[in-house]
Amino acid sequence: MPTGATFDSDGVRLAYDDIVPEGDDGAAPPIVLVHGFASSRHENWRDREWDDTLLEAGRRVIALDCRGHGESEKPHDPTAYETDSMAADVVRLLEHLEIERADFLGYSMGGRIGTEALYRHPERFNAAVLAGIGAATMEPSDAGDRIADGLLADDPDDVTDPLGKRFRVFAETTDNDLEALAACARTRTAPADWDEIAQVEHPVLIVAGEHDDITGDPEPLAEGFPNGEAVIVDDADHLTTVPDERFTAAVLEFLEREGL
Repeated sequence: MPTGATFDSDGVRLAYDDIVPEGDDGAAPPIVLVHGFASSRHENWRDREWDDTLLEAGRRVIALDCRGHGESEKPHDPTAYETDSMAADVVRLLEHLEIERADFLGYSMGGRIGTEALYRHPERFNAAVLAGIGAATMEPSDAGDRIADGLLADDPDDVTDPLGKRFRVFAETTDNDLEALAACARTRTAPADWDEIAQVEHPVLIVAGEHDDITGDPEPLAEGFPNGEAVIVDDADHLTTVPDERFTAAVLEFLEREGL
């Protein structure tokens, strides 16, 4: 199976990895991984050993670089980053790989994309872990504009908004296109609304760190899904949840119980 491959998603070239367990005969259940904002499939997952962990659990690992991120094409047009378009990218990747149905693991922006994908394309997914999101995900917010302003400031030292400053510093830790990220941030809208997620019948696990000041409480969001459940990672925040062993354990237990 290819790693470092690309495919065309409605005119946007997207990068992905597709890795199977050693000795797999084609029976490994697939899981698609979608990273957070200003991150990538490598930074969010591979570099934190998620690929290896899921492979050891017998999973076929499909990790996407979202448009505007990682090794994927980076449009500067904000309309390219509507949540439904980014959810459609995930489905087109499954179609490209001729995968009928997969489990899903997304973090932060990836969790938002997963929420939209479950609602709009229910037939393509089985169970989903939507992490780094919570009740605040469903509410209107000016966070996207604040983040974009921070990303586009001529001098990062001039950024006074704490949220804008945080994401500017984070985005500059890797080789990001700040204009593309700003376009993505400005299009940051709530995914499927409360009435829509009430129609999502998939098993869903919502996970957030106890001290995550971006997501809000994960429990009300989990309660909005008919088959949702929540896990709060004690003493973790938005950035420290991903590598936390308790997050890993919660995901593996959920997938063993509810996954393909």
